[in-house]
Amino acid sequence: MIKNYLRSALRNIKRHPFISFINIFGLTVGLTCCLLILAYIIKERSYDKSNKNANDIYRVTRIFYSGPNVESLHLSAVAPPFGPLLQNAFPDIRKVTRVLPNGTTPLRYKDKLFNENNAFFADENFFDFFSPPVIKGDAHKALLDPYTVMMTEAVAKKYFGDTDPMNKTVLLDNNKHEFKVTGIFKPFPANSHMHPDILMSFNTLKDPVIYGEKQLATNFGNNAFYTYLLFPKKYNISRIEGQLPNFLDKYVHLPGMPGNLKTHQATKLTIQKLTDIHLRSHLDDEVEENGDIVRVYIFSAIALFILLIACINYMNLSTARSALRAKEIGIRKVIGAQRKEIIAQFLSESVLITLVSLLLAVILTVSVLPFINHLSNQALSVGSLLQWPILLSLLAVPFVVGIISGIYPALFMSSFLPVKVLKGMLKVGSGNLSFRKVLVVLQFSISIILIIATTVVYRQLQYVQSKSLGFNKDFVLTTQYTRLLNKQYEAFKSDVMKNSAIKDMGRSSRIPTGRLLDDQDAKVLQDGSMQPIKVDLKFITTDYGFIPTYGMQMAAGRNFSKEFPTDTTNYIINEAAVQALGWKTPQNALDKDLAYGGIKGKVIGVVKDFHFESLHQKIIPLLFQLPGQGFYNRLSVKIDGRNVQSAISTIQTTWQKYLPETPFDFTFLDSKFNQLYQSEQEQGRLFTIFSCIAIFIACLGLFGLSAFTITQRVKEIGVRKVLGASIPQIVTELSKDFMVLVLIAALIAFPIAWYCTTNWFLIKFAFHVGIGWWVFVMAGIIALIIAFVTISFQSIKAALANPVESLRSE
Repeated sequence: MIKNYLRSALRNIKRHPFISFINIFGLTVGLTCCLLILAYIIKERSYDKSNKNANDIYRVTRIFYSGPNVESLHLSAVAPPFGPLLQNAFPDIRKVTRVLPNGTTPLRYKDKLFNENNAFFADENFFDFFSPPVIKGDAHKALLDPYTVMMTEAVAKKYFGDTDPMNKTVLLDNNKHEFKVTGIFKPFPANSHMHPDILMSFNTLKDPVIYGEKQLATNFGNNAFYTYLLFPKKYNISRIEGQLPNFLDKYVHLPGMPGNLKTHQATKLTIQKLTDIHLRSHLDDEVEENGDIVRVYIFSAIALFILLIACINYMNLSTARSALRAKEIGIRKVIGAQRKEIIAQFLSESVLITLVSLLLAVILTVSVLPFINHLSNQALSVGSLLQWPILLSLLAVPFVVGIISGIYPALFMSSFLPVKVLKGMLKVGSGNLSFRKVLVVLQFSISIILIIATTVVYRQLQYVQSKSLGFNKDFVLTTQYTRLLNKQYEAFKSDVMKNSAIKDMGRSSRIPTGRLLDDQDAKVLQDGSMQPIKVDLKFITTDYGFIPTYGMQMAAGRNFSKEFPTDTTNYIINEAAVQALGWKTPQNALDKDLAYGGIKGKVIGVVKDFHFESLHQKIIPLLFQLPGQGFYNRLSVKIDGRNVQSAISTIQTTWQKYLPETPFDFTFLDSKFNQLYQSEQEQGRLFTIFSCIAIFIACLGLFGLSAFTITQRVKEIGVRKVLGASIPQIVTELSKDFMVLVLIAALIAFPIAWYCTTNWFLIKFAFHVGIGWWVFVMAGIIALIIAFVTISFQSIKAALANPVESLRSE
């Protein structure tokens, strides 16, 4: 029987090649999109799961409050004492490991000198938590002794070539420290939330020259240590979470905290699962940029939408051509076929078409995956789909999708009465027609939502690229600053500035594109005495050249100047700080008393608000101070855009003259700004591609449906032409029903699109475009034009046909 069903299905596919092509093509493209998006979802959800104890590892994070329950900062790293203290306070914690990023690390072996950007200090039990294969050395002992180092194969190859790196000595931090190579490990997999290339023994930090054992035990202010906890299998974390406030009150005493305030009211510890970090953690100092669970949901929805549109095509075209198969069904019933057998026949056809589509989709997925990876900067792999749960699910796809697509046509056509069919009295009921209209409306509602969403994403990306930032980011070269340059900085600057292509130079603790994470206690003069402020005031340390280098504008007052020795204790703030401190106008803020970090000074200038951070963040109160109270991490150089290469050559040559043991690496600020929105740009490109595919599949279905509908009305068209109807009148008559459906779809789509784009995308930006009414009107017009053009191919062809041919049999 099954053989007969398949033979009949194949015969029917050959008998109606046009409709079969639309169904197979639509389902193939839809399933291809689903497979591509499934590969993306598998990759995103697989982060850190390759670690052997992944489900039992958690990371400690820290929240700071600027007022009662007012969160001002949430860090993914904590202070160094917390790890040991937590393990001592809670015996259920099996192990604790800490990781400290070392920033840009100059590393030398003989004549080979490079800057390493992924160097970390790590506890000796690091490999009990993370599981990259260790190919040389003992994973449990390699980091036990101070001044030992492990590295990836690629790093070892870069320094040692083909010779054995084990027990070789490398020099770190400008030749000041010797580290012995005690292990080589495979690179961390791409789906990890961090990717260390170099691991240095954490015990090295006990040396006072590096950090100091006392600092590790008592410094609760340096929240730079990523701290991970290993729990017993299936441990209930809430048992510890509820005790963390008391833990803080017992072990942590913050300096300057009012006596009536408990520690847990000023700061809080939280615990997050390792496997949740990539998709669900977006804290203020992540090791690397993470993904977003909302993005996974969005692309999952798009995959289902595309597949749904393809399924709707099948339903519509199958029910539309029901009249053509009515006699076949009638004869089958007369010779004894039961309704369930006819249903099985039609479902076998839909399953066969879906099976063919799935096989073609697998081939297409393998073919286009490299292009998608290049376009989206992803590392998607067909291998991720070759897992038994996925393969079993794929085997079920033809049956699930085939039944979903074919169940309504099967039930509908199997209900035909043979007497009416064979007497030519069959009328396709209004219920069937109404259901087809509902499906068309659903298709175009989805398409219009995607058009609006694509437009909003594109406009927002254009906005972040073109919005004035409040300073000039173009042709600003930035590089890591080293304290080795402190004593000879003026001579270094003088030599660099001899090149007329270099306009200015400045140093700072942070540069635009970074996060503003540093703050200290602040007080202002109020009611005759210095009172603590109730707002969060971040700071950066700058020199005299920082503000001119970036072309920032003063709203009032002046920049720091060497002509005023007291400027080492004075401050510059931004306009947001003026408002937050209640000084109303920049002019009113000048000469106000301000104590920051315990040092009292005056406000000498107010800089106009500018976007130090990305447009995802609000402009927050910010203070500038000179290095008497801080330090420098970055050097910024303003270059004449007409002579960039000459300027770079001068800076590099001068750098090597003053810092021969420090490699010179640099980036341009505008490229760093582009990186801030890289994930949105990649998302936007993929979103546009999949949206266009969805719209194309919908149009393909509309094309087939309109072709069949017009074929059914060919005699009506002939009569209209004989009675004098013009071609435009006939085209309008044939198109208007579909146009009404598209208008209804637009009205349904508009509020859904507004809600989704506002709450799923634009909400991530503190500064974003508005969704004007014209966006919705434009999307509706585009949908109408697409639908009209699609239908017009068939309607114009029908209108131009000779009416004699269609009426000859009458």
